[in-house]
Amino acid sequence: MSAAVDARQAGQRVEEVLDRLAATGDREVCAAAEELVRVLMDFYGAGLARVVDGVGEAALAPLLDDELVASLLALHHLNPEDVHTRIARALEAAADPLEPLGFDEATGVLTLRPRAAGGGCGCGSAADGAGRSVEDALACFAPEVTRVELAPAEPPQPALLQISTRPVTPAPVR
Repeated sequence: MSAAVDARQAGQRVEEVLDRLAATGDREVCAAAEELVRVLMDFYGAGLARVVDGVGEAALAPLLDDELVASLLALHHLNPEDVHTRIARALEAAADPLEPLGFDEATGVLTLRPRAAGGGCGCGSAADGAGRSVEDALACFAPEVTRVELAPAEPPQPALLQISTRPVTPAPVR
């Protein structure tokens, strides 16, 4: 079994290494490192594209829930699902009480709102702590999302109170 790999952490690590090389001031070394990353990305992307073509969409479907597989497919523009489906998958994976209101494909901005919970105050405090897990899931499933904006929660709707007449009870027979 392979070791667990976090796609976001791996990407951050590559950025850190490239930044360290850039900090040395040696432009040739930095350019060579960036070219190496591009060549490897192209190489692995081409191989992954062949795998996706070979197994077909039906065999690929069960793998789309895996964050690492989903992020690799998204990185190489190979995920067969549309962005809205992948956003929904990310929100489900994050298991946070947020619902999508809209996604602007031109700007990459996703607008979310805390889901109304029965008896909640509408203050959104649960959604405040949800941000990081949502961002991590979106980075894996829908990297097209470049920014998340939270809309205010809708105030909870009052419970419907049913009032009816009291049932008539017959007088006891004596």
